[in-house]
Amino acid sequence: MTKHLKHLIEVIILGIVQGLTEWLPISSTGHLKLFEKLLGFEAACELVLFDVILHVGTLIVILVFFRKEVCKILSAIAHLDFETEYGKIVPLIIVGSIPTVLIGLIFGLLIEGSFKNILPIGMAFLFCGTILYSAKFGKDRTVSIDYSTAILIGLAQGIAIIPGISRSGVTIAVALLIGIKREKAFKFSFLLSVPAILGALCYTTYIELDELASAGLEWIEILAGAVVAMFVGYIALKLFWKAVAKGKFHFFAFYCWLLGVLLVLWSIL
Repeated sequence: MTKHLKHLIEVIILGIVQGLTEWLPISSTGHLKLFEKLLGFEAACELVLFDVILHVGTLIVILVFFRKEVCKILSAIAHLDFETEYGKIVPLIIVGSIPTVLIGLIFGLLIEGSFKNILPIGMAFLFCGTILYSAKFGKDRTVSIDYSTAILIGLAQGIAIIPGISRSGVTIAVALLIGIKREKAFKFSFLLSVPAILGALCYTTYIELDELASAGLEWIEILAGAVVAMFVGYIALKLFWKAVAKGKFHFFAFYCWLLGVLLVLWSIL
């Protein structure tokens, strides 16, 4: 097997993992780190940019899945109309993105260096499971999203840069605990992720573009992973929405707890 074919197979596998775990609240970054290590794909392990590019495939899924909402938001921005339902979302997304950006800039490199081993990732999965299960006790009221709730959800999104903590999981869990209705919590969580993913892509591209080429990864291989992540991610997102709508969101906690315990035991033993 040639080197490039081996890389292509590995990237496709990681694309499938990304597509499944990005939308299901079980931490795509945590799973990517685990599979990169299991595959011995050390070149990708050292590059944040590789993981972010895979996230772009699933970002396209958001734009397709929420295409009506995205079009209405873009129309509101174009007309500078921030009084409509979707126009009001724009400043909320901006405010919610601020804590995410600050956490990423201040703690990003520290977290990336601290979570290269299995043990901290396993502990993060345990923490994530606890947050997911706590959403069971949230009241499905008609609380609207204001600037204070947007900041809280943005803080949750920022914490999710830790491998093992699900971005969609903690943001939706926080929203449900506050009392935001399921559909609104679901939509806001994923719309809030758009600037976060775009920002991470721009920043890491600027920092690591040359290193990506020196790692032996071809763009065709990386794009293949992103395309796979996109198609698998669309299916996973539809399944996730059904779980949230039926009030089964907290069930994903048991998977995170099980995986967390296994990873902690594996690391210790």
